[in-house]
Amino acid sequence: MSQNFDAKTEDRIEGKANHEATYDSLNRTRIGTMTYLAPSHLNTTEEQETVRQAIDECVNQQELQIVIDLAEIGVLRSTILELFLDCQEMLARRGGWLRLTNLNAILREVLRMTGLNHSIGVISVDDVEQTAPPHTASDARNRRMGDLLIDRGLITEARVKEAIGLQGKLGKRMGQILVDRGWVAEQDMLMALAGQLSLPFVRLRSGLFDPDIAGQLPREVARRLKVLPLFKIRDDLFLATSDPQAVATVEEVVERTGCNILLVITKRDEIIKTINDAYGDADFAADFIGDFDEDLELVETAQLEDYTTIDELAAGSPVINLVNSIIQRAIHDGASDIHIEPARGKCRVRFRIDGLLYEVFSPKIELHPALVSRLKVMANLDIAERRMPQDGRIQVHTNGRSVDLRFSSLPGLYGEKVVLRVLDKNQAILDVNKLGMTDENLHIYKNLLDRSYGLILVTGPTGSGKTTSLYAAINYLNSIEKNIVTIEDPVEYQIDIINQNEVRANIGLTFAKMLKHVLRQDPDVVMVGEIRERETAEIAVQAALTGHLVLSTLHTNDSVGAVSRMIDMGVEPYLLSSALIGVVAQRLVRQVCPSCKTTYLASPDMIERYGWQDQGQVRLVKGRGCVECYDSGYRGRMGLHEIVEANGDLQRLIISNPSRDQLTQYMQEAGIKTLYSDGLGRVLEGRTSLEEVHRVVNI
Repeated sequence: MSQNFDAKTEDRIEGKANHEATYDSLNRTRIGTMTYLAPSHLNTTEEQETVRQAIDECVNQQELQIVIDLAEIGVLRSTILELFLDCQEMLARRGGWLRLTNLNAILREVLRMTGLNHSIGVISVDDVEQTAPPHTASDARNRRMGDLLIDRGLITEARVKEAIGLQGKLGKRMGQILVDRGWVAEQDMLMALAGQLSLPFVRLRSGLFDPDIAGQLPREVARRLKVLPLFKIRDDLFLATSDPQAVATVEEVVERTGCNILLVITKRDEIIKTINDAYGDADFAADFIGDFDEDLELVETAQLEDYTTIDELAAGSPVINLVNSIIQRAIHDGASDIHIEPARGKCRVRFRIDGLLYEVFSPKIELHPALVSRLKVMANLDIAERRMPQDGRIQVHTNGRSVDLRFSSLPGLYGEKVVLRVLDKNQAILDVNKLGMTDENLHIYKNLLDRSYGLILVTGPTGSGKTTSLYAAINYLNSIEKNIVTIEDPVEYQIDIINQNEVRANIGLTFAKMLKHVLRQDPDVVMVGEIRERETAEIAVQAALTGHLVLSTLHTNDSVGAVSRMIDMGVEPYLLSSALIGVVAQRLVRQVCPSCKTTYLASPDMIERYGWQDQGQVRLVKGRGCVECYDSGYRGRMGLHEIVEANGDLQRLIISNPSRDQLTQYMQEAGIKTLYSDGLGRVLEGRTSLEEVHRVVNI
């Protein structure tokens, strides 16, 4: 880091303020000898100037130990990084210091990448132990690349010798030969190179670059050189590159910017993708398309046996290739939904992963109508109809498996928004043993399914995994000896032997009407996708009373709420008490990412609050955030369950048309494990966090 700190800079920071100020975007707190500054935003020049003024006042009042709380800050610009460095150096001259606290994963990565973590201290609020190994090792400096790769177990000595022999013939560096031949992964090679050259290695993504600094190089130059300016602190320009030994590239950047170049190593494809984000949208998103191979086939719904490859259909068309790449990336990343939505001046593509939306791409707004039209063609819909919502279905083959996409369009202010629900049967959980239930809950659930008749209800809000639990139950019951019939809206996963039927409200084929006819088909098990109104509820109860096992869902917050909802719909309590055999309430919580999982000790107050006194020393987990989990700290989801089995006491209570309080009291007296208690158990197991349980389960 170049040192250009002078008296002029110090005067600018110190300031001449002699009064206490109140700022709208910053809280100032004095704790002992330390002063805490907690900004709520640092996006604009005015907000950054507010921090500068607050530090000026602290210095004038001889408050020289300053902690800046960044809990509300998601990203940092170069100007604020430079301000932090100036303040730290000025305070150090006066015997004080500047510290940062509550940094998210992106901010910690920025400090490491720029080296500011060596100049500015970071205060950890938890007793956190990082379980992941560091990116580079200090003993890698000045060692030969081949030796580094061998020591890390990435390659054999024979391969290294073979690569050395090919250097003279191919005129390439040994590392490039190893990557090209697939002997070493590009990321492993770059991490080893970073250690050898004592340079930082990062997985480049949003938040790890300053959009204002990216413009230091023209877009065309950045694309040609495959580099990207990340941050500028004083005269130092941090430059992302996948080839740190390309001297000519560095010299050209120096000539164009006049800055001292500090290299940051990252993968080439990540640089290309980030260039598109940093400079705006790309011409037909050529680089986004190039990230994925052509292993994607569209299954024509008109001819189910005819599979036409996307490559043949595309004939070089950029729009078709872009649509295919978006779908393939969503499947690869495990997204449940794809959102393609227009806005003022831009188009936005977002993926829903583990229940939350992440923006992954921003093509030109001019491309949006073409993207929508292409998806309508794939779904066999009318591309000329843009004023009315449309629904359809797309089936594709990729990576050797079939994936269904449910298409939905909705006209909006700036154009049609399209949502694609990704239904990947290979990723679906169709085994009750893999639903994530505790042994106790799994035993109760299987006992309910083993009954020959009765009504089983699965409850929860939209997106809580109710349908998955029903499909797993149907798969558990599936047998050539049973006639199993489903009524769904729509059919999401197709299962062999099961007779699956889809509701068609446009022709009057509702849940209730179809259920009447299903009961004439000699069914053993009937699955009703959802009970929405009185008629369906009454028929389902009558079916359960006449010797059928009926499975269905309700939108209620907990298990006992299902009883109140059915009675409110008009089902007679005495009929419900005889038909209902069990209720399963569930939620989905995110699991802590295994790639960035860390542990910390629960405080005494926390142990007392949650009743963990008998657990001894309680160690909890949290995710620091990494590229594998979109910096969320979570990856994958698991279920929380609350199962009530209808016994004699509950049946007698239902007959009396109980209130909600009476049902809740029954659960407490019966010792039934609630959603919240199940969640706390998963926290103690180290599978999720307290924050996630509180986010999902309302108490």
